[in-house]
Amino acid sequence: MNKNDDAFDVCIDDAFDFLSEDYAELFGRSDATAFQHPLWLDSLYRKLAPAAAAKPLIVVVRARATGALAAVLPLLRVRRGPMRTIEFADLRVSDYLSPVCAATTFADLLQDRHACERLRRLLRPFDLLRMPKLLDARMPIENLLGAPHRSLMDTNAYATVLVAPFEQWQISALGRSYQKELAKKWRQIQKKGELAFSCCDDSVSIGVAMEVMRKFRGPRFQAQGDGDLLQRQEYFDFYSDVALRGVGSFVRLYAMKMDGNVIATALGLVHRDSLLVVMTAFDIEGYKSQSIGALMFERVAQDCIERGDRILDFTIGDEPYKKHFGGQPTPMSSVTQAGSAAGAIALFALKQAPWIKQAAKRVTDFGPIRTSTGTH
Repeated sequence: MNKNDDAFDVCIDDAFDFLSEDYAELFGRSDATAFQHPLWLDSLYRKLAPAAAAKPLIVVVRARATGALAAVLPLLRVRRGPMRTIEFADLRVSDYLSPVCAATTFADLLQDRHACERLRRLLRPFDLLRMPKLLDARMPIENLLGAPHRSLMDTNAYATVLVAPFEQWQISALGRSYQKELAKKWRQIQKKGELAFSCCDDSVSIGVAMEVMRKFRGPRFQAQGDGDLLQRQEYFDFYSDVALRGVGSFVRLYAMKMDGNVIATALGLVHRDSLLVVMTAFDIEGYKSQSIGALMFERVAQDCIERGDRILDFTIGDEPYKKHFGGQPTPMSSVTQAGSAAGAIALFALKQAPWIKQAAKRVTDFGPIRTSTGTH
């Protein structure tokens, strides 16, 4: 017997408390992302999961010798048409999905054959297991699940490295030509009135910024698929809850104002030395010729540099503006596994010709990854 075969205990705890001290400590020493933060997952399970009729499936791993929390897999059971699916706790709001543990612990867990076998048994039954938006291979979850090798997604994530002073970053990331273009736009917009930029720091300013964000995003995304998630009350409540509870620590909600009225907003998550942009909104109707989205991102980058951040992460999506700000692409990957004959047929169809893929997507109800955060 492998000496690591009895190192871990694995169980399902669907009432797991993501606000517990144990989880906060685990997250703090883990290699997980901002989208597994205690506040983010607590709000997702409380506000979004019930509205989506998704059932918690929270895998908890503890060290057998001490009982200490070693890893958490925040999953959901979701009915997609006739398909019984298992997914990460995402529901279209999270850009990066990851087990919550240190990469070294994950490697030890893979060596515990009994723990891996028990985990796989606990997840059944399912038709399809879907885990997209995996950022890197430090924790190969496909090996843990006994799933096929991961495959590349058809989209990337983008991030720009920040350097101080701000003027140096402008030169290296934007280039002199684009820098001059934005300087011209700044002169134009400043002639329109009194321009102000701030980070919301109380419930009133957060409430105003979120309402304006919903207002601007509605018509902008109306023609894209099923529209903007923020127009749905459960999603608006989710983002507002995260912003209110995370203000000053986990969340930054930026607002640009003209003569006291909000004309642009950006919601970002603070994680270690990075700011991850998750949602933006702009008064494009009133300030399209001033490239208001680009101006907002430049000002956000300046604020991040002044705070000492090292990375401005534009997250998932191949919008062209990200490269304009020095964003470098990182490939994203996905793990899928069939757990039944019906799941195998659906998975095969999803990989075939475009018209078959569209039919399969309708049957399984797999919506878009997440609404764009772009500037256009």
